[in-house]
Amino acid sequence: MADLHKVALFTNEYPPNVYGGAGVHVEYLSRALAKLVPVEVRCFGDQQVVAPDLSVQGYAQWAETKRNTDPRFSGAVDAFARSLLMAKDNFDAAIVHCHTWYTDMGGLLASKLWGVPYLLTIHSLEPLRPWKVEQLGNGYHLSSWMERTAIEQADAVIAVSQETRADVLRLFNIAPERVHVIYNGIDLEEYRKASATTVLTRYGIDPTRPFVLFVGRITRQKGIIHLVNAIPQLDPDLQVVLCAGAPDTPEIGREMEERVAAVRAVRPDVIWISEMLPRPDVIQLYSHAAVFCCPSVYEPFGIINLEAMACETAVVASAVGGIKEVVIPEETGVLVDPDLVEGSFDPRDPAGFAAGLAAAINRVAGDAALRTRMGQAGRKRVEEHFSWDAIAQKTLALYQALVATRS
Repeated sequence: MADLHKVALFTNEYPPNVYGGAGVHVEYLSRALAKLVPVEVRCFGDQQVVAPDLSVQGYAQWAETKRNTDPRFSGAVDAFARSLLMAKDNFDAAIVHCHTWYTDMGGLLASKLWGVPYLLTIHSLEPLRPWKVEQLGNGYHLSSWMERTAIEQADAVIAVSQETRADVLRLFNIAPERVHVIYNGIDLEEYRKASATTVLTRYGIDPTRPFVLFVGRITRQKGIIHLVNAIPQLDPDLQVVLCAGAPDTPEIGREMEERVAAVRAVRPDVIWISEMLPRPDVIQLYSHAAVFCCPSVYEPFGIINLEAMACETAVVASAVGGIKEVVIPEETGVLVDPDLVEGSFDPRDPAGFAAGLAAAINRVAGDAALRTRMGQAGRKRVEEHFSWDAIAQKTLALYQALVATRS
């Protein structure tokens, strides 16, 4: 067996700074791996934990990356700078595993400096998120270059779904044998149906009436505006709960405010929770929702669907990306095809997509027996296929194979 005395994970997000699926992935993967091998996490922030099995070192933003530059560039420039800091610091791990473009370049640099293999997990891909030009300006071209350079030189790439693997092979110059599929996972003990209703009461949700739930960031990718546009077509007996915060840009934040205000004029029972809630609160919302809706137009995996399924909630989701490998149509939920314009992530018929979401939500929410059956099937599927311990074992086996090739 290869000498795997320690592994290093490079990541932007790590608790308490988690705002997306990639951060959730690294949080739980690091815990599961630490049961098998010592883990060192290097992340963006000021975290500092020294422990034998799981140590964490945060890297703060360097003020110089903001000085005398366009504010839109600072995110990509800062990621490059922090990646260099992560890579150059004294290093004693046998392998580097990076997560998202923010730290991919750090893995490449660490591999060159310390002579160890590196691999990347693909949670999303910059070529498939062109709307980020709104957010980063020409900094998007820097983030895309960092991602491409790191992917094409990596010893291995982990795709979180078969569809993501196909995207990597289509978009990048990399040998197929270097691209592996290992799914995201879920903590089966933490994510389970909760009976308490205190969070519902706190936010004015009537626990005696069914509600449809959205959980996610306010981004083009997550399709939140399409769901808001569907609200006027929802059954009037159905409450709408939007647990949506952290807008990507001021523009989409304003668009969200305007659209919610417009639908509230005819549907006052639209409840928008704009802050990012603690995990136990979100689990309570998942547990009591009649339907969870994931209207994403781009989703390499869609870990939020696993979270809802683990809480025994039926899912209505877009038939895109890795979602099609998680949600089984008519078994754990209903999939709605957004019919995307080729070469973009805009639905050809946005009104039709919104109508399709509304119809699916109404159908599932209006049939208690169907909801129960789908919810139970969702929990069973998660238990059988998506535990973090099983995913850590698969990841460790890949580490061992890569280290052995360098021995």
